[in-house]
Amino acid sequence: MYAYVSILWVILTYGMETTYFRFSESEKDKNSVYNTAFLSVVFTSVLFGVLVLFNSDGLAHWLGYSGHTNYVVWFGIILAFDAITAIPFAKLRQQNKAIRFALIKLVNIGVNIGLNLFFILLCPYILKHHHDGIFAELINSFFNPDDMVGYIFISNLIASTITLMMLLPEIRLRKINFDTRLWYKMLAYTWPLLIVSVAGSINLSLDKILLPRLLPQGTDVMAQVGIYGACYKVSIIMSLFVQTFRYAADPFFFSESSKNDSRQLFADVFNYFTIAVSLIFLFTMMYIDIVIRFIGVDYREGAGVIPILLMGNLFLGIYYTLSIWYKLTNQTIYGAVISAIGAILSVVLNFIFIPSMGYYGSAWAAFTAYTVMMVMSYFLGQKYFPIPYNLRKFVIYTGLPVLFYMISYYLKIENLYQRLAFNTLLVISYLAVLGYDERKNLQKLFLRK
Repeated sequence: MYAYVSILWVILTYGMETTYFRFSESEKDKNSVYNTAFLSVVFTSVLFGVLVLFNSDGLAHWLGYSGHTNYVVWFGIILAFDAITAIPFAKLRQQNKAIRFALIKLVNIGVNIGLNLFFILLCPYILKHHHDGIFAELINSFFNPDDMVGYIFISNLIASTITLMMLLPEIRLRKINFDTRLWYKMLAYTWPLLIVSVAGSINLSLDKILLPRLLPQGTDVMAQVGIYGACYKVSIIMSLFVQTFRYAADPFFFSESSKNDSRQLFADVFNYFTIAVSLIFLFTMMYIDIVIRFIGVDYREGAGVIPILLMGNLFLGIYYTLSIWYKLTNQTIYGAVISAIGAILSVVLNFIFIPSMGYYGSAWAAFTAYTVMMVMSYFLGQKYFPIPYNLRKFVIYTGLPVLFYMISYYLKIENLYQRLAFNTLLVISYLAVLGYDERKNLQKLFLRK
């Protein structure tokens, strides 16, 4: 069920976050923009929740959860609550309230993980080892050890409810002000963004859905999916940074777009972002012997897929950074076209590669799709909204980490400590190149201080 989260969530928010940022800069009445965007998402989210509630039996049967209709109901409420919080969270980003934004997000994560640990580990432990105690009696009054999966949904539902309550100051509207005229303009801007988001979700989720269906007969399907999933988690190091950057980037780009030097500023941001993601790739792969220990021994045979996934996510991050052009020029239809091409390419390549290459096929399909999207966005962006990106630096900063990784990989230094020492020299070499190439910017930074 959670495999459908990313797709359903972007459908329920339908690009309204980015639309809110865009119209907050172009419209005089910012309260009207917020109210219209928020009420629109509230209406569609409540409608979704009601539809799930009244069709829960059929949905449970279709998903293969007959007899567990409660899972579907909880899942629908969780998605509705999370969608409703999208615009309040966007308001915090737009107002640069990063601390409050991060605090609420961390509370959500902490409550969710804490309750999962409580229900899945602590409650069974107390019932097993202290079954005669007062705590065991209390736990027995609400805990059913025969339905452990349900507590994953319950934990998520409680966390989402607390998040909604914490956002009440942003949710509370001084007056109901839904501007129908403005809403039509926002929908015209946002519907291509819905395609962008759905296509992006397909790219991120499709491999995990298709992999077990396309692996050849005789393959231990679940083992292959498990190995790929575990190695994919290592690449989340890159995804986390990209997602964090996106939280700040959209409101920043929109707020700075009206300034005279905005395009040079966007080029500088692109350069620094490239440095950051390249360093993430370099450090992860140079110290993969340490990083790989975060996943189980039985899953480490798939370590060769990690650099492909990392570089794919790096290019996806670059694409997100480049994509500001169609948002600023109100040509979101181009974003829809680029994302649709990427999604179609991903589907086709998964069908071609997986039967012969297994999970490596999934990784190469994603890498190829993200690369094509990045290149298309760059050339179209330079046509409709030229920004003076430094391509020489981009090639050097992203190419050197790949080159150093290949040198380290093909040398095959057997001794772990010697390999780590050699890789550290490569990291220092990259930092030296970076420092030399960015010396003017570093001088400006220190002189300013």
